[in-house]
Amino acid sequence: MEGSDTYLIRPHHQYKFKPAIVKECIREILRERLSGMQYDQEEVPELCRSLGECIKDKVKSSGIDKYKLVVQVVIGEQRGQGVKMSLRCLWDADADNYAEDIFLNDSLFCMVAVFGSYHY
Repeated sequence: MEGSDTYLIRPHHQYKFKPAIVKECIREILRERLSGMQYDQEEVPELCRSLGECIKDKVKSSGIDKYKLVVQVVIGEQRGQGVKMSLRCLWDADADNYAEDIFLNDSLFCMVAVFGSYHY
C-alpha cells in the first residue's frame, strides 16, 4: 500500500464486505461438507469448529483483508421442530456487515453467520 492509503477509515468499494459473496462461500462449504451427513451429537463440537475455520479462511481468501471476521456455527438435530434465532451487533453501518445461510437435510440443520467488522 502507498502512504496515502495507510490510514483509511473506510474500505475502498472493491474491498468492502459483500454479503452475497460471503453467503456463497458459506453455502458452498456447507453443501460440500454436510450433504448426506447424519447428525451425531459427539461430532458436533469439532464439526462446528472446523466449519467455522474453513468458512473464515475461504472468506478471507475472497479479498476481504482488513476485516475482523467472527463466524458463528450452530448445528442441531433435525426432528421437524422449528428453531428461531436472532443475531445482534453494534458496529459502523457504513463499513461493517454480515452474511448468513442455513443448511438442512433429513438429519440435521446448520446455521452459519459471518460478521465482518472493518479494522481501522
